[in-house]
Amino acid sequence: MIRKRIDQLRKKFINLKIDGYIIPKNDEFFSEYSKKDRLKFISNFSGSAGYAIILKKKNYLFIDSRYTIQAELESKDQFKIIKLEDIVNCKLFKDITIGFDPKLFTSNQISNFFLKFNKVKKIDINLIDILMKQNSFISKPFFSLSKNIVGQSHLNKIKKVSNFLKKNNSDYLFVSAPENVAWILNIRGFDNPNSPVPNCRLLINNKNRFFLIAEKKKLKKLIKEKKIIKKQIIEPTNFEHLIDKIDKGKIIIDNKSCSIFYETLIAKKFKILKKQDPIYFYKSIKNKIEIKNMIQSHIFDGAALTKFLYWIKKINKKKITEFEAQKKLESFRKQNKNYLFPSFNTIAGTGANGAIVHYKANKKNSRIINKKDIFLCDSGGQYSYGTTDVTRTICFSTPNNSIKNIFTRVLKGHIAVANADLKKYFTGKMIDVLARKSLKEKKLDYGHGTGHGVGFFLNVHEGPQAISKLNEVKICEGMILSNEPGFYKKGSFGIRIENLVYVKKIKNRLSFKNLTLAPIEKELINFKLLNSEEEKYLFKYHFEVYQKISKFLNKNEKKWLASII
Repeated sequence: MIRKRIDQLRKKFINLKIDGYIIPKNDEFFSEYSKKDRLKFISNFSGSAGYAIILKKKNYLFIDSRYTIQAELESKDQFKIIKLEDIVNCKLFKDITIGFDPKLFTSNQISNFFLKFNKVKKIDINLIDILMKQNSFISKPFFSLSKNIVGQSHLNKIKKVSNFLKKNNSDYLFVSAPENVAWILNIRGFDNPNSPVPNCRLLINNKNRFFLIAEKKKLKKLIKEKKIIKKQIIEPTNFEHLIDKIDKGKIIIDNKSCSIFYETLIAKKFKILKKQDPIYFYKSIKNKIEIKNMIQSHIFDGAALTKFLYWIKKINKKKITEFEAQKKLESFRKQNKNYLFPSFNTIAGTGANGAIVHYKANKKNSRIINKKDIFLCDSGGQYSYGTTDVTRTICFSTPNNSIKNIFTRVLKGHIAVANADLKKYFTGKMIDVLARKSLKEKKLDYGHGTGHGVGFFLNVHEGPQAISKLNEVKICEGMILSNEPGFYKKGSFGIRIENLVYVKKIKNRLSFKNLTLAPIEKELINFKLLNSEEEKYLFKYHFEVYQKISKFLNKNEKKWLASII
């Protein structure tokens, strides 16, 4: 099937006078999760990031280290798997013309990837869309969140951006990332499979005026609630007309989410300043009401996950598959009326599948959970109102000492992050070193970052903050991040321990506070490797878990959780 699709795509190269075509994972809104997955359609690769390049005789798939094993399993037959960093100034092919859809790339991407050794050509009609059977997605209206949910009115947020523009001697900000539009207008939608992000764009000027670029049929509720008036609504097809009629000036566009298509339209009239959209940073600082709602969502989520852990370890006697396990976990989440849908595709991997960092089980390929293997489960939910993400690695029988020692070193890294002195270690890059220290003593490591930023009832992955080898964004009060060191042995097992944390100021000192509330597998710990502070942390953590979620558990679940303390 994939070979046939590639052949059909190549037939279009002749008339278009191109030697290849590039397909990204992202859609027109640069979303991580999209209902239209062009990359999977042409390559069978289902990871959340990557690029495929189809040439006349060769195919390349560029992915990062999280997906090495997954890409080999899904796409190796038709594609040469290449490290993602090798796409920069790519030397794998030279002196050819590569076609691309200008709505799916920024000018920085194209410049960094191809222009040094090759030529590029804009193809206005997406070639993959021609081959795909178009799914008819039901268009649902956007909805608004009240101030008592988000803690700040949209008018105050717009004023903040207008002040930013004045300080930066600019007239307009073009907000091309829909999650940033969602934040500033306090709206949400149903356009993405795992996030309540409304697909739209926004133009704000330095006088608090704005235009929402979106389909009018999705804005009925917002108009009715007087959140927006009809004059402020611009259909996407009328964007160029809007540009023509407003005053000239300087405009800031985001260098990571403004496509070449929109940049070209804007450049016809305005002087462009390329910067990171300031809303990314504003959005990363959660206020007290957002934090309060996130805490409540994690209590609900912790109770559901704890019920699942008790069930799979102590109650279930049947042989079940990974897919059945993830469905059972979601059934516990669904018992809470505030649960809406998963915040990402659940990763439920037993044994060797646990070593595939972003593994996805389905009904057809799902492995039966072997009680002699360890089981990694990474999952999360969207709640009214909050976003969760948690990973637990568990065992069903006595594990060997090697696995226990590695798990314990991962746990030591996890605890080191949770207890980090944020006055001394004030960037993600600094904290990342703490997470890897114990593993590196045995020359072990993991290929992904230690933590990502998390949105408030938005994307489960958001920046600019992160805990990784490269991130130098200062950690600030109100930020939410994941804490998820791990270790993966190809063909054998995977280990990851993940909590979400938020940054809280106590007596003028910043520290991480856990949001996630679910037990950590004690049977996988070699307590001889823990020092007294780490043991104390573990006791206090499990005591807090019991305090906050026990009222949602039945008698047997409570007794089991109490035994873990």
